[in-house]
Amino acid sequence: MPIIHHHEPINCLVAVRGHPFDRTAFDAIFQSLEGISATMVDQPAAARLMSPDGMRGFDVLVLYDMPGLDFEAGEGAPAYLDPEPGVKEGFRALLEQGTGVVALHHALAGWPLWADYHDWLGGQFLYHPGKVRGREMPDSGYRHEVTHSLSVVDPVHPVTAGLPASFTFTDELYLASVFEEDVTPLLRSDARFDDGAYWSADLAVRGHMHSADGWSHPQGSNLVGWAREVLASRLVYLQPGDGPSVYDDPHYRQLVGNAIRWTAARPD
Repeated sequence: MPIIHHHEPINCLVAVRGHPFDRTAFDAIFQSLEGISATMVDQPAAARLMSPDGMRGFDVLVLYDMPGLDFEAGEGAPAYLDPEPGVKEGFRALLEQGTGVVALHHALAGWPLWADYHDWLGGQFLYHPGKVRGREMPDSGYRHEVTHSLSVVDPVHPVTAGLPASFTFTDELYLASVFEEDVTPLLRSDARFDDGAYWSADLAVRGHMHSADGWSHPQGSNLVGWAREVLASRLVYLQPGDGPSVYDDPHYRQLVGNAIRWTAARPD
């Protein structure tokens, strides 16, 4: 696959909010990427722009948000919320017109009630036990500050172009559902993806941080980066990206820049 060279700047709408993050350090990723400009928009305003009209003038939608979850809901929080009217139709229309999507890290947990969204993304992180593609699943697992080695699965793919065969991040990892059969694998991790190495998300939101008491989860996938074509669009999901130690890493910045450039070019 040839590298696509854009002479015009690539304009990205970057949807944020729903999960705490260092805004200045995150924005520095995009400031460092040549030929790419980014406009950060907080949810819920960002969702209202996720349509062909709302995204007019933008080439790529970058998701670093976690909408559809109300962490202030009291008992049973986070409550799961449906998108506002028109959001589902607008997002589908974006994919039908070929707008690129790059989803990062906790975006895998967004819109938990919207099955198509997770089919498009290629996986789902659950805060509560629930159904994923008709199968009952426990809540997902998380673990902060894991030092792990990532290996490039597909060195000729434009998203991994210029990266070494392997590199190391210290980052948060997830034990969650990955729809491997639907995606093109790009990056695999040498970390453990079993419930002995993770904490329960449901216990965490119920006030028991860093606990796995009584929790179990099926063996997970070590796939932490993938690409796919969805309707008329290209989509990339990158699981890394919890905080500044990864934001500042040149390999991560290269990955994000490559993903934006690849998704900006519509499939043939």
